[in-house]
Amino acid sequence: MTDQVTSLEVKPAAGHIGAEITGVDLAEPQTEEAVAAIRAALLRWKVLFFRGQRLDHASHLAFARRFGTPVRLRSRGSVSPGEFPEVETTADRLELGGRYGMEHEEWLRRRRHSLLRGWHCDHGARVDPPAATMLRAETVPPYGGDTTWSNLAAAYAGLSAPVRSFVDTLRAEHRLGVGYQSRPGDDAYVRHLLDRQIATDHPLVRVHPETGERVLFVNGYYVEQILRVSRPESRALLDMLLEQATRPEYTVRFRWEPGSVAFWDNRATIHLAPSDTAHLDHPRVMHRVMLAGDVPRGVDGVPSTPIVGSEPGRW
Repeated sequence: MTDQVTSLEVKPAAGHIGAEITGVDLAEPQTEEAVAAIRAALLRWKVLFFRGQRLDHASHLAFARRFGTPVRLRSRGSVSPGEFPEVETTADRLELGGRYGMEHEEWLRRRRHSLLRGWHCDHGARVDPPAATMLRAETVPPYGGDTTWSNLAAAYAGLSAPVRSFVDTLRAEHRLGVGYQSRPGDDAYVRHLLDRQIATDHPLVRVHPETGERVLFVNGYYVEQILRVSRPESRALLDMLLEQATRPEYTVRFRWEPGSVAFWDNRATIHLAPSDTAHLDHPRVMHRVMLAGDVPRGVDGVPSTPIVGSEPGRW
């Protein structure tokens, strides 16, 4: 037990976020001491990187269960493993080409039509977004395909005191599909969204349930508008806050390799999946496990409330 902990090393990757963990084999059972050390590093650095790991679906799940309860998605990507309902496989070139009548490049263009639209936390429109995500790489392009994360606690702390006091009082509507630009005429993806609406009234600043940090709870993918202010005011505020949340000094960028694993705190980060591989004739196959999360609470203690499509604990 002692050897496992003493060999584990935390190497910070950027000034505010990200650390590489070395000296640990995630495919092996982890001691309580190792789990505690990894958890502490996650809360401090928000996203952890492990390289050269030999995980399969079973060992991936076993590792995830040491940190929480993996969620079982009702709907997963078409190439996800049937015998492991907690594992979602994302393989864009295998899945999205032709889906909803769009090729992969058009799909990305319509979902990310502005510089900040791609930034998101996982399932942020739910009333109880996942607490954390573990993503492992099976196949990646020889270049490109990096993922970037941002520390939302650092972004909040970086606001001026008067602005922090103001945003502490606000709430925002998070809704699935708000950033999508529809196709002319009939659009199969719009019909899909209308059949599966998910929306939640979230605090604009949430209090992290483990660290007590205040977190700027914004992203470019789900946030519809800030509530109880006008549309123009909401747009101006969101533009300012999203620019703050994604400032380079609050981010870290990770170059994937086969066997790489990223483990991030979904309550305190947003991330940007790559959009620079659509022209590369090479698959990018990743496997994701998410851990069940709590209902966010604002600075005033008031929890998020569902508008449509989700309830705590029910996936």
